[in-house]
Amino acid sequence: MELVIANESHFRYADDVCDTIADSAKVRGTGIAKRTPEYIRTKMANGNAILALDQGKFAGFCYIEVWQHNRFVANSGLIVHPDYRKQGLAKKIKEAIFEHSRNKFPDAKIFGITTGLAVMKINYELGYKPVTFSELTDDDAFWKGCSTCKNFDVLTRTDRKMCLCTGMLFDPTQEKPRKRDQFNEKVWKRLKNIKESRFLKKLKKNKGEKALKK
Repeated sequence: MELVIANESHFRYADDVCDTIADSAKVRGTGIAKRTPEYIRTKMANGNAILALDQGKFAGFCYIEVWQHNRFVANSGLIVHPDYRKQGLAKKIKEAIFEHSRNKFPDAKIFGITTGLAVMKINYELGYKPVTFSELTDDDAFWKGCSTCKNFDVLTRTDRKMCLCTGMLFDPTQEKPRKRDQFNEKVWKRLKNIKESRFLKKLKKNKGEKALKK
């Protein structure tokens, strides 16, 4: 398996990346922002993506987004082809894109929003911590990227303060060593379920109140 910083020579994999992301969202039934091949090629051309290849076959991908004049960096679009899942590849890609982000944007805060426990665990081990959305970038362009997610109405109804995703942030000015065994998946899963159930109850209540007003 080869992990490389993508460039123009890898444009042919853009469609594979987008198709794999879309298929994964359908299988999981979770909200996910859609990407276009053109957008993925832009990330490759700028040297802001990590590509995993197995003897030339697409295996995985992740890219960097830069916001607010390099103040914030997001590692987005993490995906692993079904043929290579459950082999630890997602973690290797995440570690590679994180290292690439730190080298290229050493002063930037690195953040992400996700509903996946596996990604939360990887982020936590890299030094991220859970934060409120107010601590992330306020760039409208970033949040506009959530518009294709099925949970976008939750985000807009809360004035972008919260959603089903969990915000996580790595601040290079507050970097501290972290033990790998500190991530308690059972606790995080319970908190995730509580958060989602509360959101769903709140949405149903709001919809009911609107229906009565009509």
